[in-house]
Amino acid sequence: MLGTDFRTGSPNWIDLGSPDIPRAAAFYRAVFGWEFQLLGPETGGYGFFQVDGKTVAAVGELNPGATSAWTVYFQTDDMDATTRAVRDGGGAVRVEPMDVMGEGWLAQYTDQQGADFAVWKPNKTPGLALASADNSVCWVELHVADPLAAVEFYRGLFGWRSAEMDAPGMTYRVVSIADGDQQEGSFGGVAPLMEGETNARWVPYFAVADVDAVVDTARTSGGTVLMPGADVPDVGRIAWLADPSGAVFALLKPNPRQA
Repeated sequence: MLGTDFRTGSPNWIDLGSPDIPRAAAFYRAVFGWEFQLLGPETGGYGFFQVDGKTVAAVGELNPGATSAWTVYFQTDDMDATTRAVRDGGGAVRVEPMDVMGEGWLAQYTDQQGADFAVWKPNKTPGLALASADNSVCWVELHVADPLAAVEFYRGLFGWRSAEMDAPGMTYRVVSIADGDQQEGSFGGVAPLMEGETNARWVPYFAVADVDAVVDTARTSGGTVLMPGADVPDVGRIAWLADPSGAVFALLKPNPRQA
């Protein structure tokens, strides 16, 4: 599972682009118990979601013309090299590398199949303070038309390793960072687009104690249930939701052997 011992290629940050930050803060407080901490005026409304004072995610104003969505950030130690690799692999640069008030450096990209993602090079802020605990991100998943091509693209950026596993109706590819034990270093997966889907995207999974209870809370708080709770063999119970502005995310109650 995803942790906070960040190394090259680790997911180290997630944030939400929202057209209505107060509404988003109220929704995620109801669903996950997150507290919203607004940062200074120089951040343009950007703020942190926290559990017991530990940052688990962030939210900022939606860029004009953009669709509300969660963005997954991965650690890089060389912004310029990663940016070149994105272009060489057929991806696009949406935001050039930039310093963020001395906290670190970020850049935002779109991969060669249209999925948006970003990188964070830490300085004062290493990344999320909590992961894989209840009400924090525990897994990230890429859905694309060509999973094998996606694995190759991201391997060119971060050196990720992958392992195939059988899943209901598809081949699922588990990805892990380049260093250390492959299973311990796994943090996410790559899957084919779901039936009827055309947009490639990264989706964060949040660990919860009771998937069905959270689904009910999300529904009554203005969210949409895209896939109700379902058991996945050897994985756990999952569900897919969208928040009131349409940003997609998922829930996971891990199988005890996977936690």
